[in-house]
Amino acid sequence: MNLPNALTILRIFFVPLLVAALVEENVTFQFAGHILTNEWLALAIFLAAAATDLLDGYLARRWRQETTIGTLLDPIADKLLISAALISLVQVQALAGWMAILIVAREFAVSGLRSIAAAEGYTIRASDLGKTKMICQVLAISLVMLAPRHPELHTPGLALMWGVVFFAIASAISYFAKFWGRVDESVKKRRRRELLILERRRQRALLRSQKESRRSQRGSETSIEGAGLGASGAKIWKPPDVS
Repeated sequence: MNLPNALTILRIFFVPLLVAALVEENVTFQFAGHILTNEWLALAIFLAAAATDLLDGYLARRWRQETTIGTLLDPIADKLLISAALISLVQVQALAGWMAILIVAREFAVSGLRSIAAAEGYTIRASDLGKTKMICQVLAISLVMLAPRHPELHTPGLALMWGVVFFAIASAISYFAKFWGRVDESVKKRRRRELLILERRRQRALLRSQKESRRSQRGSETSIEGAGLGASGAKIWKPPDVS
């Protein structure tokens, strides 16, 4: 296992730690003479996980270590991290439930489109709207995490979360508008090719059965003619007349 894949797996292991740090209330830690609450611990875990998201992709491209398992696990780790953070914020009543549902639903919809496109040979790369959404998402979640103990961060965090909702919808529309037509047309062409191949196989099977039927019919006619000649052309032996 190379380092980029290890960072991706580490991001997955960050998810339960993030959830535990967010949902546990009134938990404090003392570090270097400073008292840290669970919100700051959750923020540190979330930012560390987000940093691994940037680092694993950069290292994989830089060191030419892009693998199949890394390509599969990277988006899964991202979705797990963001979904866990949003659902946990809804649990502690720091975020409206409909916002979390909308953002998570968008992630799953785009992931489904990526899977269909990959099956058809198309690669959906992150657009500028998607990258902007990701940056706003990290900033918004970070501020909303701290908002329960720092009310002054509630307004900017909520404003950024509205930006995340806007960019999530806009980027999803962009992805579907750009690739759905191509993917749908590719699926239709493949289906037509499959139907054409099935029709050709059916016609070949029909011709083969017709030839075999003709062959068997000719064989039966030949055997019948041979039997008829044997019955009519055979001479009957008679004994000679004795005078």
